[in-house]
Amino acid sequence: MAEDWSRRQRLWIALATVLVPGTACIDESPRTTSAAIVERDLARGTILHQALRTDPSQEYLLYVPTRAARGASILVTVHGVSRNVEEHAALFAPYAEEHGVVLVAPCFTSERNAGYQRLSEEGTAPRADLALDAIVDEVAASTGADGSQFRLFGFSGGAQFAHRYALAHPERVISAAIGAAGWYTFPDDRTPYPYGLGDSPERSKLRFDPDRFLRVPIAVFVGDEDTTGGENFRHDQLLDAQQGTTRRERARRWVEAMNQAARQRGLAPPASYHEVAGIEHSFHQFMTKGHLGERVFAALFGPSSPAGAKP
Repeated sequence: MAEDWSRRQRLWIALATVLVPGTACIDESPRTTSAAIVERDLARGTILHQALRTDPSQEYLLYVPTRAARGASILVTVHGVSRNVEEHAALFAPYAEEHGVVLVAPCFTSERNAGYQRLSEEGTAPRADLALDAIVDEVAASTGADGSQFRLFGFSGGAQFAHRYALAHPERVISAAIGAAGWYTFPDDRTPYPYGLGDSPERSKLRFDPDRFLRVPIAVFVGDEDTTGGENFRHDQLLDAQQGTTRRERARRWVEAMNQAARQRGLAPPASYHEVAGIEHSFHQFMTKGHLGERVFAALFGPSSPAGAKP
């Protein structure tokens, strides 16, 4: 069994290495709208290229495991600004298959969803959090999975989206795992959004309830060699003073702030910090060498799961 699982995982990883990310997120392979899909003939065991029925320009990848049962859990994985949605789907698919979890990888393009990390209306499409709600609802209807709540992961820019989605929509998130976000929204209503929860033009249609979002377990993962920032790493005076100057420092400060805010309300600390040795700012490296897939599934589904995190 262990050898079979390792072999399958290597095959999926080999597939992901040839996928080329782009601003369009998904290549030109045929896509299907869910209007044409019914549960009994939905293909399983393969990554499907989908277009949202209510908005065909909104695309996503879907993996339904061969043994998924009605009421199966949903895991959403969100790409960063490189739009490597295919790599996310390919590298998480073997874990979804092993656990019987329906996997969803939304595509947020630079043209339609320029501000997706901040749940902003910047771009030509509806807010990315609302687009994800529609995608999950459609996936639940077409697969029989439980879409009332789901588990959420994001890496880099996707980690920014994932933690802000959890803050804004805690009623839908069972638990979340975020990998190497560049910066965070702190649970501080004195600081304008998106640095904090205070009023700002970007926050006008978002609502936050700390008594609810501080109950959502969130695991934060970052590599101990993720120190260089890169061209997409945001710096400014306010941000550096509030959060620090590296992803590691910003992750630690955010976890501390979340846990302190929870304690002040008499709640259990919801956030945990996990630093992984030998990992830079690379989703592919984190997945293939840092066992991020195992770590994420252990955090979201429990350490007793077959793909429990390696030390």
